[in-house]
Amino acid sequence: MTLPDMMRAVEITQPGGPEVLQPTSRPVPVARPGEVVLKLAYAGVNRPDALQRAGSYAPPPTASDLPGLEGAGEVVALGEGVSDLAIGDQVCALLPGGGYAEYVATPAAHCLPVPKGMDLKQAACLPETFFTVWSNVFMRGGLQAGERFLVHGGSSGIGTTAIQLAHAFGARVFTTAGSDDKCQVCRGLGAERAINYRDEDFVEVMKAEGGANLILDMVGGSYIARNIRALADDGRMVHIAFLSGPKAEINFAVVMARRLTITGSTLRPQSDLAKARIADELREKVWPLLDAGRIAPVMDSAFALEAAAAAHARMESSQHIGKIVLKI
Repeated sequence: MTLPDMMRAVEITQPGGPEVLQPTSRPVPVARPGEVVLKLAYAGVNRPDALQRAGSYAPPPTASDLPGLEGAGEVVALGEGVSDLAIGDQVCALLPGGGYAEYVATPAAHCLPVPKGMDLKQAACLPETFFTVWSNVFMRGGLQAGERFLVHGGSSGIGTTAIQLAHAFGARVFTTAGSDDKCQVCRGLGAERAINYRDEDFVEVMKAEGGANLILDMVGGSYIARNIRALADDGRMVHIAFLSGPKAEINFAVVMARRLTITGSTLRPQSDLAKARIADELREKVWPLLDAGRIAPVMDSAFALEAAAAAHARMESSQHIGKIVLKI
């Protein structure tokens, strides 16, 4: 297959708001050893893209400077040593960057098959959130069946994924969201209790239930101390983002006395091998659930590639429920 020399893309012209995302033309990437080139049909839009756009989340040195951490499409080129994928395969993939473009290169080990009965638009929503949720809630957080699990931001892409996965694996799921409509969506996905944080205090709700065994937090700020109060003894708290800031004053004597565990991670800076191991676990334990239709991504909206700025504005309004994608 002969690829063109140049492709459509959207770049970050300078740090700033959504308006700094502008259409451009870039050379089509070449597959390095162990990589594939994908012709993307859709790319997911995620909070880290907005952080990169604002100048606060630099891509790794070897990654494209274009935003975009997930997508779905067709394999059109194979790098040296790639044997488990073929030209023409349809896959979704975790990307090191570069997803806001017609073509992208990514490690073959970070590609997963498009689940049965799912189109490329839905599949493009899977990698970033499923890699993040699986690695933090199950691998790092150790969630077990029967445990009480609290996830903040239940109507977000991460939240809707975490609710479904935790419910599917037998946990009791609690979540927070900012409207009654969002709470209703969360309950429909498997949340036992959806707490409208404008009307109720999640700390009091969780205390009445015996405390959370595990909390997945992307808010930070004042929520950090409140999360500690909402945990059960021996509880765990996993941080994946800080929408309200990364700093808080907390009493570590409480952490010691109640044997709490506080941890967290970011996905993008991890090694290719670490991400490949997450992909392997997803393929074995989660993809069968997707193939069977037991879980599925919650879709909010789709924008044309050239309308990436509008997609970012939609995401940052926090009015969305589920995932936003770009149609390439």
